[in-house]
Amino acid sequence: MSLNTSIDGALRIAVVGAGPAGIYASDILSQSDETATIDVFDRLPTPYGLIRYGVAPDHPRIKQIIVALHRVMENPRITFTGNVNVGVDVSLDELRDHYDAVILSTGAERDRPLEIPGVELERSYGGADFVAFYDSHPDRPKSWDLTTARSVAVLGVGNVALDVSRILARTGDELLYTDIPDHVHAVLRDSAVTDVHMFARRGPAQAQFTPVELRELDHSPNVQVVVDPEGMEFDEGSERAMAASKATRMVVSVLSDWAIREADPDPAVRRIHIHFLQNPVEILGDSSTGVTGLRTERQRLTGDATIEGTGEFVDWDVQAVYRCIGYRSEPMRGLPFDSGRHVLPNAAGRVVDETGAPLTGVYATGWVKRGPVGLIGHTKSDAAETVANLLADAGSLPRAVNREPGSFRAVLLAKGLPITDFEGWDRLEDHERSLGAAHAAERERVKLHDRDEMTRVAAHRA
Repeated sequence: MSLNTSIDGALRIAVVGAGPAGIYASDILSQSDETATIDVFDRLPTPYGLIRYGVAPDHPRIKQIIVALHRVMENPRITFTGNVNVGVDVSLDELRDHYDAVILSTGAERDRPLEIPGVELERSYGGADFVAFYDSHPDRPKSWDLTTARSVAVLGVGNVALDVSRILARTGDELLYTDIPDHVHAVLRDSAVTDVHMFARRGPAQAQFTPVELRELDHSPNVQVVVDPEGMEFDEGSERAMAASKATRMVVSVLSDWAIREADPDPAVRRIHIHFLQNPVEILGDSSTGVTGLRTERQRLTGDATIEGTGEFVDWDVQAVYRCIGYRSEPMRGLPFDSGRHVLPNAAGRVVDETGAPLTGVYATGWVKRGPVGLIGHTKSDAAETVANLLADAGSLPRAVNREPGSFRAVLLAKGLPITDFEGWDRLEDHERSLGAAHAAERERVKLHDRDEMTRVAAHRA
């Protein structure tokens, strides 16, 4: 569908969130009409969202997606503006005054709540916070204590739990080839962690991680993965899952191999222990000691791959707990929010109000639309659905009041916001690469983590 056949002139679209979901949506929109313009905004000074701040630093394979995203952002009909927090720095209504349609692609980067006793204790961490630390997110913790806990628990068996477990178990020097800055390397280098225990409520055939991610858990010469054989149980539902999915069969095969080997007693070797059919019910400790243990209830499979408690409890000697049970999106001022699913309520990408009626010109894509499920590539089809509905609505969308090119940029500058652009991202990337080249380990890049410094480098023109 050509936008110009439905309305007078090109459609002006704002995309809020410069991660993969927002960039994929921008790409599809830019290909739908020769003169449509798309302005992409992000509260961070940099683009790429989850790829830069949610992927573990030892996953350069996944980060190569940035190459494809960069090509999209070079499209002259797509602009990037960073350091703009829509809903805080500017309101959604202000944005709507300048754009005919708005696509929200703000992602999900906060931890889902876990409602068990002891979750508030010191050294009970949200996995998303630890990810943000080792990925050097400019708005999240700049320090982390890994000197107190020798044995730690990781709750969950998704890919994020694998990343957190792997980073906790690896030595700091092993990660010197990555883009971590010195302060992250120092924390990992001085870590006292020797054992990481991963806990899954269900069985091995219900694990959510992918085979490639699972195998990478065992690639370090300094880390051994051991699976507790007690949890390697299967029921009819598990058998059906393995018969239906090659990936599930591969995961179970790897886990079965690890379950028959014993933990290496060498004190120089760190261990990752995986426990299935153990449901965390309480984090042990008190306000003076912090976390001193974890209590789980042994589960049994019921035949259809669901579980039930056995009434048998186990206390685990751990001194820290990392909760990796899923991410959640955050509400945006001026929009409805589904606080149960932690998403913008929507019908196939059209954001809806409390009655289910679509909000004119407001759309959603990515995790804020469907929840934090699926791999990065799944956001392409998700964006295609949202964009298709936006294009179907194009003829009935009211025109923005102030739609001249550059009009909204003038609003941002009048507010004194230290905005960045895509050329600034290229300058920042070149600077990070120069830091890596100058490093003793001759790394590809060293990531900056201070927002003001990132903004200054991005704004500097030689």
